Formats: sequence, C-alpha cells, structure tokens
Amino acid sequence: MIMLQWQEIDTVFLDMDGTLLDLHFDSYFWLEFLPVRYAEINKIDVEAAKQHIISNIMEEQGTLNWYCFDYWSERFQLPIAELKKEVADKIAYRHSVPEFLAWLRKSGKRVLIVTNSHRAGVDLKFSRTNLADEVQGVISSHDYGYPKESQLFWETLMTHEPFDPQRTLMVDDSLPVLQSAHDFGIKHLLTIDQPDLKLPPRDMSDCDFMSINDFNEVMVHQ
Repeated sequence: MIMLQWQEIDTVFLDMDGTLLDLHFDSYFWLEFLPVRYAEINKIDVEAAKQHIISNIMEEQGTLNWYCFDYWSERFQLPIAELKKEVADKIAYRHSVPEFLAWLRKSGKRVLIVTNSHRAGVDLKFSRTNLADEVQGVISSHDYGYPKESQLFWETLMTHEPFDPQRTLMVDDSLPVLQSAHDFGIKHLLTIDQPDLKLPPRDMSDCDFMSINDFNEVMVHQ
C-alpha cells in the first residue's frame, strides 16, 4: 500500500485518460481504428496510414494540438469526435475507480478532474461513465489554451480554481505532466503503472514519483 498523507491533502486533481479510465480506448482509436478509416478514404495501405498518423501526432507531442480533436479533424480531414463514438463501447474505468471516487467524497476531499482531453472527448467519456456525478468540477486544458505540461496552465488554474499546492494531490499517468505539477509546487504526486490495461505495466523503477496500479492501494479503510 502507498501511504499518502491524507491528513495533509484537501484538494485532489485527477487526470482522466490513463488514470481514471483505461487508456486502451484512446490507444485503440488512434493506432488501430483511425488508420483503417484513413487508409480507406485515401486509398492507401493501412500500415502506411498508421505510420503517417503516428508521425504527425508525434510532431505535436507536449502541445495542446496533441489533444485537440479540431486540429486532427482538419489535419486528417476526418471527423475525429464522430469517429470516436463508433468505438465508445471500449471506454472503461481502471481498477477501483468508482470505489476510490466514493471514498474521496466520503472523506470530504475537494475533487476535480484536470485533463488535457478535448471537451468533445470529455463529453463522450461522461456519456459512458458516472464521472460527472462523482467530482466537483472538470477542467480541460483547452479551456485555458495551455496543456498541463505548461506552467501557464497551472497559473491559470490557480486563478480560476484557487488551491494550496502544499495541500494538493495530483494523480496522472503522464510523467511530464507530473513534473510540471511538481515544478509549480504541488506537493503530493502519484502516477499510474499501467495506463492501458491491455498492455503490461510500465517499469517504474527509475520513476521520481510514487506509482500505483489499483486505487485500492491508496484508500485508507477505517
């Protein structure tokens, strides 16, 4: 069990994809489903389509465009938000998420989802889960114009949703995002071993942050 100092935590920021929800949905869409559709429309080989999509996506890593449905819809000339609905049955919670959210609520913590996901992506995930009912707010980095990897995101978040960094927990599968949160002064940081439940857990032996695979590992049961 990971021993978080819950008595020192008032606010909990939770990432969505790969943290609360299985990243397999997004991985499958971008790496399997979309290349097939792109290949069909552009009359090219699926593997060539996959390499084209991946190379374009990697060019935008760490930027807001990386997460932006509108940007990729224009870049690939495909309706990304609509296509995602076709595989929405793959949207699923990670281990013990409903129980963890209920535990946080019972513990009196202020809980916000803080995600880089495009608002259309948030809406789709919420239509397939109960996340909207389990938290006190949802912040998309698209609302502010900066990804979570940027200090400007945290500065803007502080303006709109004031919090004490020393009494805040951030949980995210992205190590660059956690480093950004750390640089802003957020004290309690936690990452996820296995964001995509269809893939093996990541080797976290050299990770600077505490990591879990199941939220049951951090719930303190009275």
